[in-house]
Amino acid sequence: MQQGLRPERLPLVVNEFGVNRPITRRGWLGLLPGFVSAAVVSQKSPPLPQAGEFVRFADPTTEVPVVRLTTPAYNDVLPAPDRGFVSLKPRMLYCSSDRAGGRMAPFQIDLRTGAIRQVAEAGALDTNSLSLDAQGRFLFFIDSGRLCQVAVNSKHDVKKPETLAEDVSAYALGSSRNELFALRAGRLLQLLDRGENLLAEDAITPCVMRPGGRGCLFGRKSSADEHEFWYASVAGSGARPVLLASGRVGNPFWSADGSSLLFLRDVPVNNVFVAELREVNPEERIERCVAATSQFAAFSPNRNDSVFVGASKSKAQPNIVLLLRNPHREMTLCEHHASNPASARPVFSPDSRRVYFQSDREGKSAIYSVNVEQLVEPT
Repeated sequence: MQQGLRPERLPLVVNEFGVNRPITRRGWLGLLPGFVSAAVVSQKSPPLPQAGEFVRFADPTTEVPVVRLTTPAYNDVLPAPDRGFVSLKPRMLYCSSDRAGGRMAPFQIDLRTGAIRQVAEAGALDTNSLSLDAQGRFLFFIDSGRLCQVAVNSKHDVKKPETLAEDVSAYALGSSRNELFALRAGRLLQLLDRGENLLAEDAITPCVMRPGGRGCLFGRKSSADEHEFWYASVAGSGARPVLLASGRVGNPFWSADGSSLLFLRDVPVNNVFVAELREVNPEERIERCVAATSQFAAFSPNRNDSVFVGASKSKAQPNIVLLLRNPHREMTLCEHHASNPASARPVFSPDSRRVYFQSDREGKSAIYSVNVEQLVEPT
C-alpha cells in the first residue's frame, strides 16, 4: 500500500512539464474495480446541520461533494496555512470575518452544528495571525500590533483579549510559554518569562517555529520577486542565523519531525517557471526536490508529510490538488477559482479527514470544506 493515500490510488498521466497530471474523479472511478467505485459513489453524505450557513454542492469538474461553510455575503478569511486553527474536540474552525459591523474580528465556526460566533473584540486584526495553542484552549492573534490571547472554551459573550506583547508584526507559537517567537521592528525575538532573547536582525515574515522550539525560521527580502529563508537556532549562545534558501521561494512549512523545511520554489523550464516542492535540512543545508507540482501557488502537508494539498495557479485548471509524496502522483480534488490562487490556502484538518480552503469565486471570500476520508489515510 502506498503510504498516505488509500489503496485505491491509480497511475496518472504526465503533462508537458513532466509533471503528473491528475485525472478527474469520473475518470478515476472508471478505472477502479466495480465494487470499489460503486462503494465510493453510493456512499451517502451525512445531512448538513440545520443551523449556520453550510451549503453542499457537487464540484463541476470532479463531482466530489464540496461544502461551503460560510455565506459569500461577508468576507470570511482563513489564517496563514502554517497556523493551527482547526480543533477536533470540539470540532471548531477559527477564522476572521467582517460580519460584525464590517470590521474584521476573530470568529469560531462549529463544524458540527454550523453555528458561527464572534470570540473576541478587534480593532485592526491581522487576519493571517489567528492560531490555537497546542491544547486548543486559547486563540492567539495580532491586533493593532499587539499580540493577544483569548480563551475559546467559554460560551459567554464576546471577550476583550489579553495583551501579551506590543509592537509585534508576526509570531510563532509552540507548546509552552518559552516556545514563543516574535518579530518586532525587524528583530526576531524569543519571548521568555524572564525577558527576551534576540536571535536575528533585519528579519521579516515569515516567522515559523521549528517543532520542539529548537529555533525559528524568518525571512529577508532580496528583490521584488525573490526572498530568503533564514534559520535562527536557540541552541547555545552567540549562534548566528544560517541561510536555508533564496530566490523565487515561498510557502514554508517545517516537516512534522522538524528535520527539514518544506517550501515551494519556482524553477525555470522552457522559458516558463514551474513550481517544485523542495526541502532543506537546517544542519546540512542541502536543498532537494521532493516533487514537481501542477503549478502550485500554495500548499500544505498533512500531519505525517505523506500527502500534500495544493492550489494550482493554472488559469485553465484552477484546482485544489492532492499530491502523494511517494510516488509523486496527483489527483484533482475540486476547483477553487480564487482570483489570487495563493489566497486559496488549502489545509488538512489535524486528522487528515478533511481539506479546507477559501475562495472569492462568488464575490467575497468564503470558506469551503471537502471530505477526503475515502482518499487519504487518517493521521
